[in-house]
Amino acid sequence: MKIGLLAFTARVWLARLRRPLAIPRRIVLAMRGGRAERLLIALQDIRTADPIAADHIYAGHFSLAGKAASTHGHSPFMISAPSLAWAEALHGFGWLRHLRAADTALSRANARALVEDWLNLDARGGGSMDRPVARNPRVVARRLISWLSQSPIILANADHAFYRRFVGAIETHAAALERALAEGLDGDARLTAIVALTQAGLCLEGGGGLLRRASLSLSRELPVQILTDGGHISRNPRVLVELLLDLLPARQAFVARGVAAPDPLLNAIDRMIPMLRMFRHADGALAGFNGMGASEPDTLATLLAHGDAGGASVLDAPYSGYQRLEADGAIVIADVGAPPPWAFSKDAHAGCLAFEFSSGLHRIVVNCGAPQADATAAREAARASAAHSTLVIDDHSSCRFEAIASRSIAAGMVLEGPSRVEVNRAHDEAARDQLLDSIHDGYARRYAALHRRTLRLADDGASLSGEDRVMLARKGAMPAGKSLAARFHLHPSVRAEPDANAGGVLLTLPSGEQWRFEAEGRAAHLEESIFFASPGGAMATIQIVLEGELVENEGLNWSFHRLTPAEGA
Repeated sequence: MKIGLLAFTARVWLARLRRPLAIPRRIVLAMRGGRAERLLIALQDIRTADPIAADHIYAGHFSLAGKAASTHGHSPFMISAPSLAWAEALHGFGWLRHLRAADTALSRANARALVEDWLNLDARGGGSMDRPVARNPRVVARRLISWLSQSPIILANADHAFYRRFVGAIETHAAALERALAEGLDGDARLTAIVALTQAGLCLEGGGGLLRRASLSLSRELPVQILTDGGHISRNPRVLVELLLDLLPARQAFVARGVAAPDPLLNAIDRMIPMLRMFRHADGALAGFNGMGASEPDTLATLLAHGDAGGASVLDAPYSGYQRLEADGAIVIADVGAPPPWAFSKDAHAGCLAFEFSSGLHRIVVNCGAPQADATAAREAARASAAHSTLVIDDHSSCRFEAIASRSIAAGMVLEGPSRVEVNRAHDEAARDQLLDSIHDGYARRYAALHRRTLRLADDGASLSGEDRVMLARKGAMPAGKSLAARFHLHPSVRAEPDANAGGVLLTLPSGEQWRFEAEGRAAHLEESIFFASPGGAMATIQIVLEGELVENEGLNWSFHRLTPAEGA
């Protein structure tokens, strides 16, 4: 991790030193062969749109990134933003899709007026417009994609002068992204910028040069960021969703223009769709690992419909570090991977060997998930091992992070974490169950301990049993007096109550189905928890906790067993 930090820091500072040499806009335009006269096609926006939101926008009410603000008759780009994420969403213009969904003369005029307002403010230097946010390459890429997608509504009934000005703004945005890439833009923002440039090259008349450069960059970057099993290098399911929302329309645009799409683009999509299915529970939500927050089932259904690659999900994803077990309606999804490369780790969580468990349409065991980006304190808490359904030693996390609020270029990045994660899966014919056996060394340096977790899912889906064991990582002894805690965070829809007869916990799902949690020789107790990944915001929930002491070969054995109607009576 330290080597990765040093290398990344060096790249950032070298990029800053290169900024005076950034390609001037006039040279970039000359490389393209001059200004484009028109847009040839519009991208398809497959994100979910709400026409009712168009009325709110017309009234000056913008609900974005979990926050709401009213303009009170002023430009939305001049008011004080309620949060950074709200400002990024505003300047990203993704909300234009709601105006297009309304499909009225008023919504079309409103869309054009708001884009023109932004262009006017930008031409005047922005006034109080938040220029750092608006100029962030990630936001520039999102705005470019949104404008290309919603150009039919923006340009409806527009005069020639506005049309030329809008196309010029598209070119300016493309030039800015090319400069950002030349200056060393890194992380998933780099791939988003390249996708935006590819889309601009497909849409712009005379954009052949831009398209060739962007397609070449796309062909180089996709194999770096999209792993062999289809996962993203960040290990964040949310990034996979966002990229597919951009890559699928890009593939469609290549077809519309009659241009052969790069093979790496087609291959990446074909791998990503089955990987997306791996994270999906039967209720349509994605498992809450490594930065994944609230799911949008409608969006996921749209992605799967547009990019269906055979219907099957990945079960074994060794490159991404995830495993999935399925049996008669029961699903287990487990994080069995090391932290992602340093430059991609700003949203990574310390959830090694955590799992989620669902039965039918109901999730039972979850992780706390990721809150809104601006909730700094909550984001810090959500990244901790204690916010995951895994074993925690001495209330410490298996990863160490740079503080999110830090002004360091390492803000939010993983500084230290598991370097060795091993996993084996098998089917035990005699026991009639699926076995997942995994181990990680995230606690080796501090506590000389390895965490080994064994999961067994019965073939009939009626039971999930596990063992959490600590093993000595090196010669010597583990420190005395340290605690162990195996945590099982429950979905807010699950009702939990102590089961006096069995000494465990009785769980009741919304369907009425009941499960019993038991631990061998230990008392399970219930504690408060929080679920950040609810569509409506954070919700209170419950967690089951098993406790022990850090002793070599100490094991915590537990099980979830579905009750028959007679047992539950």
